Amino acid sequence: MQINQNKLKQRLILLSFIASIVLTSLKFFAYYITSSNAILSDALESIINVIASGFAFYSIYLSSQPKDRNHPYGHGKVEFFSAGFEGALIIIASLFISIEAVKRLMDPTPIQNLAQGSGFILFTILVNTAIGYKLLSEGKRVNSLALVADGRHLMSDSISSVMLILSVGLIMLTGYAWIDSVSSLFFGVFLAFNGFQLVSKSVAGLMDASDENLLEKVVQTLRDHKKPEWIDVHNLRAQQYGSDLHIDCHLTLPYYWELQKVHETIHNFENILKDSHSGETEIFVHADPCLYQCCYFCRIDNCPVRQHAFIQDIEWTAASLVKNEKLYNEARIHIQE
Repeated sequence: MQINQNKLKQRLILLSFIASIVLTSLKFFAYYITSSNAILSDALESIINVIASGFAFYSIYLSSQPKDRNHPYGHGKVEFFSAGFEGALIIIASLFISIEAVKRLMDPTPIQNLAQGSGFILFTILVNTAIGYKLLSEGKRVNSLALVADGRHLMSDSISSVMLILSVGLIMLTGYAWIDSVSSLFFGVFLAFNGFQLVSKSVAGLMDASDENLLEKVVQTLRDHKKPEWIDVHNLRAQQYGSDLHIDCHLTLPYYWELQKVHETIHNFENILKDSHSGETEIFVHADPCLYQCCYFCRIDNCPVRQHAFIQDIEWTAASLVKNEKLYNEARIHIQE
């Protein structure tokens, strides 16, 4: 499953790379026959697509490599770096485009053959939208930030090209050539915003910021498969690097159990989490002995050391399970209520 996912990611990003080269060539040809600043801006931004797709392809290849002595947690974090690199390139391109747009506003040049140039741009919109949508959907499915970033880049490229077509249409209707540079300036601002979003997400990933959606998915899996002997889970942490998922937590079990039974229970606990994720999953579980306060929410039948009757379950939520403390504090609050 993991090998197939990596091959799929590599094929998709390779498709994006090849398409970027072809479409960039078409856009520069469209600029050649029109001398449109807006079309030039779109073509220059497409160069970023080529560079970014090439780097994304390498990052996906590297993230698929198994962990080694120098990288004990694997190579998946390179996808965060790839997304940040792509975002930075987009911001640089937006600055260049904005500066060029201001220059053209101050010193306008004639525009020609807009209808023919728009035909080429319309074709690139269709191709970019199709490939970008595929990258976005597959990237979200396999949780690949590199695929998502490249897909989002292509979709933003399509949106900007639509804006370009609209501006060309306005120029043809009104004859106002300055619309070309103004639309290019707006395009630059739009690109800067998208680039900033990618860089922010990249930095968050490199800094191991919590992924609330991922954490909620892990907690939901635990809720759906909760066993009576899983008395308590706390200090839960989950991080995903590429397709690799890393989870560690503390699991409270009956203090009188033998080591073999503890081992088997933890093994089953890990397998349930692994089965919920299609990629490679690495789990570290620290076994904690139960305390008498746990009796209030412990569902083990015929417990030989029970000191209090069961009162009620404590709802497992992401907010409570990430705390580095047993849930008997939560139980005390519920009992008092």
